[in-house]
Amino acid sequence: MSIFGRKNTDETPETAAASAPAAADLSALTGDYTIDPAHSTIGFVARHAMVTNVKGSFLDFTGTLHLDGGNPANSTAVIDVKMDSINTGNADRDGHLKSSDFFKTDEFPTMTFRSTKAESLGGDDYRITGDLSVLGVTKPLTIDLEFNGAAKDPFGNERVGFEGKAEILRSEWGLTWNAALETGGVLVSDKIKLNFDISAIRNA
Repeated sequence: MSIFGRKNTDETPETAAASAPAAADLSALTGDYTIDPAHSTIGFVARHAMVTNVKGSFLDFTGTLHLDGGNPANSTAVIDVKMDSINTGNADRDGHLKSSDFFKTDEFPTMTFRSTKAESLGGDDYRITGDLSVLGVTKPLTIDLEFNGAAKDPFGNERVGFEGKAEILRSEWGLTWNAALETGGVLVSDKIKLNFDISAIRNA
């Protein structure tokens, strides 16, 4: 079940199956789209000192989508992120994240995602899997998505919107720097939560 799914705990397996949402008919939205970075967010959340969350985002990225509304399995996504654009609201912390302890942005200026699989989970829920490359390491990443809708904006642009969530262990991409706490535990969590709010404009 998708993280966006809604579950009625009073349902029996039989009634749950009968009431499962059907995939929406999005055939009219089939086409190629360009992500609008001014109205999109690629963000992350890390646990700091075992007690609080630090949120950040990347301010400079580009991406394209190919949507196949009739057959979502044919949909694709490509995203390129400039690692120097990392922003957590604190210049010293951002500088540390760009350094050799973390992202080594001088050596690895770009993080990339290339989809390899897309699937419909029913209703407005979808899942996309692809290759995430960070620090020269490429590993699979699966993102659960919710389709937020489609609209034509006042400037005539046809837009689609998606909200996505994923979790990774940063150590799997070689992001292993940490510091031990006197009270036990470590300064930065290995688990990182990723979040995506995507607005994309249909190509002319």
